[in-house]
Amino acid sequence: MKRYSKLTPQGSRDLLFEECDDRRRVEAILSDLFKENNYRKVMTPTIEFFDVFKSDNLGIEAEEMYKLSDNQGRTTVLRPDNTAPIARLVATRLSDEDFPVRLYYNQNVYVRNKQLAGRTDEIEQSGIEFIGDGSMDADIEVISMAYEALKRNEVQSFKLELCHAGFFNAILDKMNLSPSQKADICSFIEGKNYSALGDMLDKIGDCTEARIIKKLPRLFGDVSVINEAKSLYNDKNANQALDYLKEVYEKLCSLGFKDNILIDLSLVNRSNYYTGVIFRGYAQGSGVTILSGGRYDNLISEFGLDAPAVGFGVDVNALCDIMREEINIDRPIRIALTKGRLEKSSVALFKIMGLDTSELEKKGRRLILPVGDYEAVLSKAPDVITYVEHGVCDIGVVGKDTIAEHGNSFYEVIDLNIGRCRFALACPKGTDFFSGYKRKVVASKYPKVAREYFKSKGMDVDIIKIEGSVELAPLLGLADGIVDIVETGSTLKENGLEIVDEIMPISARVIVNMASMKLRKDEIESFLKDLELASQV
Repeated sequence: MKRYSKLTPQGSRDLLFEECDDRRRVEAILSDLFKENNYRKVMTPTIEFFDVFKSDNLGIEAEEMYKLSDNQGRTTVLRPDNTAPIARLVATRLSDEDFPVRLYYNQNVYVRNKQLAGRTDEIEQSGIEFIGDGSMDADIEVISMAYEALKRNEVQSFKLELCHAGFFNAILDKMNLSPSQKADICSFIEGKNYSALGDMLDKIGDCTEARIIKKLPRLFGDVSVINEAKSLYNDKNANQALDYLKEVYEKLCSLGFKDNILIDLSLVNRSNYYTGVIFRGYAQGSGVTILSGGRYDNLISEFGLDAPAVGFGVDVNALCDIMREEINIDRPIRIALTKGRLEKSSVALFKIMGLDTSELEKKGRRLILPVGDYEAVLSKAPDVITYVEHGVCDIGVVGKDTIAEHGNSFYEVIDLNIGRCRFALACPKGTDFFSGYKRKVVASKYPKVAREYFKSKGMDVDIIKIEGSVELAPLLGLADGIVDIVETGSTLKENGLEIVDEIMPISARVIVNMASMKLRKDEIESFLKDLELASQV
């Protein structure tokens, strides 16, 4: 039986008529721009050896790649990135060329997204690589072309954010951190997860570097951010990076880009990969980064040729989605609220802020309501995350439990300190969960949280997802223990269970869409400031 003959695999889709025309139009516009600036087109194989991308510096996890094998059993992958194959091509095919060389491409990449995220795993990209020139002029040329790429495609409202990898790396070099600690710090800073970042740095210990890292997520805006960073941290290498970034910013402003660029010192993604200036592009109406790039002077040497390089790639899929979308850039800031107890707590905070909550308090069956100058959207907890990730809501109020289980691409900015409880591992009283060689079975409503917890313990367990009263699983002999939310612990005691280990604290958090944070910075920061003050009353 051909069960799947009429379907496309998850993460893929058919494109028809206008969608095809849009992509070819964008590709043509970008190709014309690249050719005008003397870039030459290259194409690399869709299937590459896994070893091309097997580098800690690339920041591509093996689990994200589509793996295959060739006729000799060697591991190959569908190309998850365009820069590494072009670096391979330059090192092996163009090493005798007169440098610098300017190259461009229009080809797809294939990266596994989380299940049911509404994202495609097959992404069409157009981009450039400027190889063999390590100067500031090269950086300015590439960033200017990134700006022009969005302008020529008539993107209504966009921002390019700039950073310099040298600043963050100068701070990390002064700290005695393990690779996993560095990775966690990068993740927390990138996600503007202030509370988790603070908790981790408190455990590491107080030092000048820890104090500046705590402040990094808030250091974004105009050139004054650089001056603030210098006042907070005085280091030769860090200052050199900041001075370079300031000069790049000022040159871009002199070219007329001031309204579309900002500085974000928390842009630390792939800090081992990028060596100089880093930049990303966001547009109104898209919940994802539509353009990203930077300087990567060490990558090509991994293929045997020492050459500096800088480049960027445009997500053509996201760009086309924006072009088709009718975007109301003047709509009020939209706040997704978790129905139930968090909704009531949020209303109480809004009252302290001085907002008019009368419509929320007499909502009836309405799901979208005005709250002062803002707009509230009522939904279930996992949907709050979905709406914020996709950019249809700018801000969300949701529990840390939901973020840990479902979260992905957004900023986690405030711990509201309401609805406090914790994730815990519990088992029948008097049993030793961690003893013996028998493989354990764990029941949970939160399989991702349970899986990550036992991974950190180095334990292989079988996890069963339970939707209802998870305490029943060990009582019925289905599981050896449970991972669940615990508030007082009374339910566990009444069912003969006891806490074996506490996994993480839980409370209500505020999340923000990544593009909204850049494009509506002043409005969102004003709201967040008032909300944080209200939560402290």
